[in-house]
Amino acid sequence: MAELRWHPLIKDWIMIAGNRQGRPQMPKDYCPFCPSFGNVPEYEVMEYGNDFPALSQTPPEPDDVATDFFKVKPSYGKCEVILYSPGHTVTMPELSDSHMKKLVNLWCERFQVISSDEKIKYVFIFENRGDVVGVTMPHPHGQIYGYSFLPKKLELETNAAKEYYGEKQACLFCDMLNNELEENRRIIFKNEHFTVFLPFYCEYPYGVYIMSNRHVPYITDFTEPERESLGLTIRDTVGMLDSLFDYRFPYMMCMHNAPVNSGDFSKDFHFHIEFFPPMRSADKQKFNASSETGAWANCNPTCPEETSQELREAYKRYKENKS
Repeated sequence: MAELRWHPLIKDWIMIAGNRQGRPQMPKDYCPFCPSFGNVPEYEVMEYGNDFPALSQTPPEPDDVATDFFKVKPSYGKCEVILYSPGHTVTMPELSDSHMKKLVNLWCERFQVISSDEKIKYVFIFENRGDVVGVTMPHPHGQIYGYSFLPKKLELETNAAKEYYGEKQACLFCDMLNNELEENRRIIFKNEHFTVFLPFYCEYPYGVYIMSNRHVPYITDFTEPERESLGLTIRDTVGMLDSLFDYRFPYMMCMHNAPVNSGDFSKDFHFHIEFFPPMRSADKQKFNASSETGAWANCNPTCPEETSQELREAYKRYKENKS
C-alpha cells in the first residue's frame, strides 16, 4: 500500500506508506551507510536511494478504496538519503570547511535534479537527528523529499509571502530579518551571508532560524562564497546546539526553498532554514500535545529573549573550544 489520500478538512494530501511498516530491523553492529560493510562504495558525501520510500517516480496504482467522496492518487515523488560522511560516529561540527562545501554542493545538485521533474512541486531538504525524534540509523545523514503537491505548511507560508508582497511590494522574510536585526534581542550570530536568530514568534525553545542575508528563493541561487558560508553556518549552528547542554542535541532541520514548477516566486520567497529541537532543557522534552497537534496552537514554554542569551553563550563556548 502506497498512495496519497485527500484530507478534505485541511485540504492537504496525506502519504499512506504501508510499505515502510515492513522495514527490517538492522542486524546489531551493521550499518548500510558505512563503506566497510560493502553496501556503499567509498565516498565523502553521497546520495543514496531510499530503500523504503514513501514516494516514488514509478508509484504503484492506489488501492481500490476511492469513492465519489474519498479521493486518492498515486504516491508520485522522490525520496533520497544524503550521506554526510563515511564516519559512522562523526558529528557535523567535526566536518571540515571543505567537507561542508561538498555537502552543500550535493544538496544543490540533488535539488536541481529532482526539480527537473515537472511533476514535482516541492523539494524538501531535511535532517532528523537523535533517538527522541525517531531516528533509527545514527550514521550522519539527512534526506530529500520531492512532493507532487505543495504541503500545507509550505502552502500557508508561500501564500503569506505572496500576500505580503502584493500589499507592500516587499519581501516578508527580508522585512522580518531587518526587524530582527534592528531589535537585536534574538540574534544569535551572523556573518557576511547568513543570520542565525530565534524568531519573535518561535514555537520551540531553541527553534533557531538560519536566513540568507541576500534575497534568494532557492539554495541553487547561492554563489560559491555563499555556498561555502552556508555549510559553515549550518555546522556552527549544530555545534552551538551541541554546546548548549554538552551533548549531541536532537533536532529536526528543515530547509525552506520556494516551490518548483509552480510559477514565479523570485520576488516574494526567501530561502531559510528552520530548526525544531524537541528539548526545552537539558533533561526535559517539549512534547507536542493536544493544543499543538490537534489545534496547531503552539505554545513555547520559554521566553525567546532569554533563550537567545543561552544560545549566544553556547555559541561562544563552541567557538572557544573549536579554536
